[in-house]
Amino acid sequence: MPKATFRIWRGERGDGAWVDFETEVSEGMVVLDAVHDIQAEQAADLAVRWNCKAGKCGSCSAEINGMPRLMCMTRLDTLPLDEPVTIEPMKAFPHVRDLVTDVSWNYEVKKRIKPFKPRPPDAADGTWRMAQEDVERVQEFRKCIECFLCQDVCHVLRDHHKHDSFIGPRFLVHTAGLEMHPLDTEDRLADLKEKQGIGYCNITKCCTKVCPEHITITDNAIIPLKERVVDEFYDPIAKLFRIFRPKKTE
Repeated sequence: MPKATFRIWRGERGDGAWVDFETEVSEGMVVLDAVHDIQAEQAADLAVRWNCKAGKCGSCSAEINGMPRLMCMTRLDTLPLDEPVTIEPMKAFPHVRDLVTDVSWNYEVKKRIKPFKPRPPDAADGTWRMAQEDVERVQEFRKCIECFLCQDVCHVLRDHHKHDSFIGPRFLVHTAGLEMHPLDTEDRLADLKEKQGIGYCNITKCCTKVCPEHITITDNAIIPLKERVVDEFYDPIAKLFRIFRPKKTE
């Protein structure tokens, strides 16, 4: 069988170096297969996170030839094997060891987003009535597997390290799924503007490009949220309406 060289980043807590491994490759292999072979035969202590090997758990995210991708979904026959295939950890999160990063920041961010708040049932049997097109609009956002590749490729987090003031595309998608749900009544627009940094996104669509679930992150989630924020806080006609509309009385 032919062989290929895999240049893997090895080290701990941000310190490390590239190490080359040569291993046999065969038809149908993905990058994660090669990493497992290297683990089994040459580097038993190589740290790598994975679970399902089916593109659904989001665990094996890494940067392959400089592009954030799932190792289990990156076929070797799509890569130029006449030169070393580089594999390194995601750059937007703290490095732990080898190919493993600490993505716990993402879970803390999710806790800070206001949860789903449904309106009262509108039918006698205690259920709701919704238009099918409204239901279908948010289904796309539920496909997210939280691989955090969109977070990794986002320049606001990757290059400018705005983790304290920007929630990133994954959680703008999560917020869009809540805001656009036909039953939701919560108001998250002020948080998007003031605390979650939606203004930092300049809609380069790099997040959409790397999404393994093909969610149209920029056009279907981020831009509509930006439009809602603009309508709420920057539309002069809407601002006049809020000033002069009658206040509710008890």
